[in-house]
Order: sequence, then structure tokens, then C-alpha cells
Amino acid sequence: MDHRDGNTVPGPGGLRLRRWREEDLPALLEAYEDPAMRRWLATQVSGVDGAADWLAAQRTGWATGTRFAFAVTDGGRDGEPLGNIVLKRPDPGNDCAEVGYWTTAAARGRGVASRALTALTDWAFTEFAEQGLIRLELFHQVDNEASCRVAEKCGYALARVIPALPPDYPLDGHVHAREAPSAALSRPAGRRAEAAGTGGGRASGR
Repeated sequence: MDHRDGNTVPGPGGLRLRRWREEDLPALLEAYEDPAMRRWLATQVSGVDGAADWLAAQRTGWATGTRFAFAVTDGGRDGEPLGNIVLKRPDPGNDCAEVGYWTTAAARGRGVASRALTALTDWAFTEFAEQGLIRLELFHQVDNEASCRVAEKCGYALARVIPALPPDYPLDGHVHAREAPSAALSRPAGRRAEAAGTGGGRASGR
């Protein structure tokens, strides 16, 4: 499968991941009006021009093979975006990549984030297995308890705590990690847990 094609990814419970479209601009603007989005996300979207720039950045990410952002949709609701889920590979030669997500206010409490993360995780490890991807990391601020629960529910164990870096990161952060099934099985039993503590970077914009 060519990861740059227009494929969609099925998820649990009828969820579907698809590439963002130009017609999603109004839904994107509405999503970023939510106070929770302004609180938790490093990258903000404001105004029509800002939303258009965000959508363009997602297209560029797909074209360069460094960022794969999906609109999270419910197949039974005409593809209305319920959130965003993204795989970030700024260095495609690295065996580790970062995942991130957000959900709209209306979608919360329905298991959308965990189902989307499950779908993206399976897709990423399958899609990039031949390129050597064996580890995914998820970053969140230490007081974002909801994201912590989503990560753990999806098998992303807490790997380490990274110190605060004000003003952009006023509090410590959690790094959760999950290894590809093949990597976990091939690692000696005594080292599987400690492998989750390898290095990584700060969470980037969603």
C-alpha cells in the first residue's frame, strides 16, 4: 500500500480515519473554538486563513512522508470530523515516531480518542514495518489525566517524565510508549520493560 494515496483506515465501532479535506474547514474552526483545545494544544488555529494554513500543512505532511494526519469520522454520519489523529515522522529513517490526537467537544465521552488511537497504531505498525518502525510515543502535559487514561487504555505504557520547559511547557510532561508486536516479542524478556525509557522529543503541534 502506498501511504501517500487517498486510503481510509477503519477503526473499532464503525470509526473511520480519512485524510482532511478542504470542505472540513468550517468543522476545524468550530473545533478550535473549544476552551479545552486552547488549553491542551501547543498549535492553535484561528480564523479562515489559519484553518486553511493548517489544512495545507497536513497535505504537505502527506506529500513529504513526514506527517500523516487523519480526520476521525463516524462512517454513519457523512464523515463529519470528530477529531484529529496524526503520526509524525520528521525523520523517516528513525525507528520511533510520535502520535498525537484531539477530539471535538461533542465527541468526548464516547471512546473516540481511544478507538482512533487504536486504529492509527495498528495502521502505523503495519504500514511502516518494512521501514523499520518499531516504537510509537505519545506526549501529554502531566495534568492532562484524560490523555493519560487514553494512552494506557491503548497499551501505551508510561515511559518517562520530562521536565517543564516554560513558557511553552509550564508543567512536566508524560511520555507514553508502545512497541510493535514483533519488536516486543523479539526483545529478551528482562529488557522489554526498560526499553520504554529510550529518548524522545517534546510534543509538537497536533
